[in-house]
Amino acid sequence: MTHVVTGSCINCRYTDCVDVCPVDCFREGPNFLVIDPDECIDCAVCVAQCPVHAIYADEDVPGDQQCFIKLNAKLARNWPSITKTKAPLAEADQFKDVKDKLSLLER
Repeated sequence: MTHVVTGSCINCRYTDCVDVCPVDCFREGPNFLVIDPDECIDCAVCVAQCPVHAIYADEDVPGDQQCFIKLNAKLARNWPSITKTKAPLAEADQFKDVKDKLSLLER
C-alpha cells in the first residue's frame, strides 16, 4: 500500500507534506505534487500535514479521484524529487477549495 496525492493539490502545491516525509517520496511538477509509490513506506505522516486534504492511502482514495493512483505512479517516474518545503503557488488560496481540477494539471 502507498499514499496518493489527489486533485485538491492541483494549482496549490502546498509542500507542508514534504518536510515530514522520512523517505523523500514526493515528486514535484509544475503545479502538483505526487508520491512515488515505489518509495512510499505508508507511514501516513504526510496526510495530516496537507492543508487541502489531498493525500489518501491508496485504498481510501475517493471514487471520483481513483485516476490519481495511476497518475501518481506515472508522473513520479519523470518528475524530480522535492525534499524541502517551498512557498505554495501564487494562486493557491484561489484554488484550494476548487473541485474537479484535473484539466488544470500541467505535466
